[in-house]
Amino acid sequence: MEKNVGGYDRIARLVIGAVALVAGVLGYAGMVRVAVGPVPQALMALILALIGVILLVTSYTRTCPINSVLGVNTYKTRGR
Repeated sequence: MEKNVGGYDRIARLVIGAVALVAGVLGYAGMVRVAVGPVPQALMALILALIGVILLVTSYTRTCPINSVLGVNTYKTRGR
């Protein structure tokens, strides 16, 4: 897959992904309340952790399938 995540997009994914992963783990451990409406605590914690992992992986690999489908490319190559 072609690289399509870069710059501020990559930094945002890294920060938001780390926060979501930590919130999911703490929520699953019962240290933070993350339940929303009728969604149970454990399910919401797992969803947050999954979103965090996805964002961290796409930040690390600099590729995002959703960006490819939408035609978005924030990765800039340096001209030499």
